Amino acid sequence: MSIEYEEQLAGSLVDSFPKDFGYGVENMDMMQENLENSPSADNKPRILLMGLRRSGKSSIQKVVFHKMSPNETLFLESTNKIYKDDISASSFVNFHIWDFPGQVDFFDPTFDYEMIFRGTGALIFVIDAQDDYVEALGRLHLTVSRAFRVNPEINFEVFIHKVDGLSDDHKIETQRDIHQRANDDLADASLEKLHLSFYLTSIYDHSIFEAFSKVVQKLIPQLPTLENLLNIFISNSGIEKAFLFDVVSKIYIATDSSPVDMQSYELCCDMIDVVIDVSCIYGLKDDSNGNAYDKESLAIIKLNNTTVLYLKEVTKFLALVCILREESFERKGLIDYNFHCFRKAIHEVFEVSSSTQRTGAAVQSSPPSSSGNGLARLKSAALNGTPRSMV
Repeated sequence: MSIEYEEQLAGSLVDSFPKDFGYGVENMDMMQENLENSPSADNKPRILLMGLRRSGKSSIQKVVFHKMSPNETLFLESTNKIYKDDISASSFVNFHIWDFPGQVDFFDPTFDYEMIFRGTGALIFVIDAQDDYVEALGRLHLTVSRAFRVNPEINFEVFIHKVDGLSDDHKIETQRDIHQRANDDLADASLEKLHLSFYLTSIYDHSIFEAFSKVVQKLIPQLPTLENLLNIFISNSGIEKAFLFDVVSKIYIATDSSPVDMQSYELCCDMIDVVIDVSCIYGLKDDSNGNAYDKESLAIIKLNNTTVLYLKEVTKFLALVCILREESFERKGLIDYNFHCFRKAIHEVFEVSSSTQRTGAAVQSSPPSSSGNGLARLKSAALNGTPRSMV
């Protein structure tokens, strides 16, 4: 995608990118003051990006959320400030990312590290797999152990990064070694309840997007409902696999219960790129006030192995991408009807989530439905195993 078309897309999805990216401070006192004065009234989950210098934290953030090409990240300067990024791509992908400088000691006695970890949903620690990671493991243990004591609800994620330069055998051996050493350190500190999740990542393939998808999914309280809806949809439509994508970041916020195949995920990501490219070229109106991606957006791609990729708009931020066989796609009318029911249910989940955030009330276990074909019937189908709203 060219830079011009990416800027057009960003302009059409104005809520997906912050107008002012981050803030920076040059010394510890100013850094502390900015953290303490950071707005938290919106109660968005916070994701912390931590790790040693040059481990690839800023590159990950730029590639996943700001459409920077991997080659451009080679010219990024080392981070010496705290950057706060407000990600609001959709109601389901809605959080802050804080990118921390690797050279700053946040456990200095004069620094209030407890304030940092309070309200944090996930802590991602990035380890450079192509470097000596002994020091990184020491910093990882110190960081997660202190964070766990402050907030045991944090999801701790370890990105074993820059694995594109390693052979397959070396990748497996590196992951095994880091996994073993990190968990041994936790066991020695009597922190067996602290769970670390490990991912092999690289900005030069889709592994970083899949890893971030797994992280974000843990922060979505509606995830079980979304997965149930997807399971009902594919079981009644003859579809093999379905992903609910955020079209801006290509993070999938939910999928059905069948295992995720990396090749299938990459195909779906490439399809989204094609749709956005074509939409930005031919879909924008002359006044440039329209959205390149709207309720009319859909795409069908038939591969030479009798596989069909089918994309349809769910909300202005979300797309459903399905993988199915050509013989199943012959029943396109049935699929479209079931998709209509699915889309309506997703909008009800969206509405319940929005009203809950506005009122501060607890999320209802059974969101109200104004229609017999809405979410209530879909959820009853998920509970009793007999779909009622889909043909």
